[in-house]
Amino acid sequence: MQNQLAALQSNIHFLNQGIELLSSVSDELYTKNNGPYNKSGIGRHFRHIIEHYFSLIDSKYIGLIDYDARERNLRLENDREFMISSLREVVSSLQELSNTPEKLAQTVQIRSNEGVGEDNSPLSDSTIRRELQFLISHTVHHYALIGLILETLGFKPDESFGVAPSTLKYEQQKQAVEKAS
Repeated sequence: MQNQLAALQSNIHFLNQGIELLSSVSDELYTKNNGPYNKSGIGRHFRHIIEHYFSLIDSKYIGLIDYDARERNLRLENDREFMISSLREVVSSLQELSNTPEKLAQTVQIRSNEGVGEDNSPLSDSTIRRELQFLISHTVHHYALIGLILETLGFKPDESFGVAPSTLKYEQQKQAVEKAS
């Protein structure tokens, strides 16, 4: 049973990591470089991440995850406290999903733009578990960008922020081998 919930638990872990980071940055850092012509603000990345989770959560009612139809709520990228609250709501929704692990195998249809200017992307089959696996990769990828942006602004995130789980595991194994040598 534990392995069946691994993707769900990993997503919860990474979302909590985001909450922890956002609790330690200022509103100014959160909104710096957000705007229509500058797309490198961390608020924009967090908005992008969470709206993918909203797409997944909404799918449990309709069986369709449409990553292209995100709301793009600007308040999420400009209001750090609102983002923290929204992340907590997503964590709560994912924790509820852990009470019904059989739903992880639920088949869903996925829509995600496959090319520049492509309208009406075809649907693909997937499962909630597979989309949770995708969201881990997607979230960590954006966290890596957020970490780099914060470093350019003089803020150093935790060493594990934005690092893939497989990379963390590899580095721990490598350190263990070096210590044993």
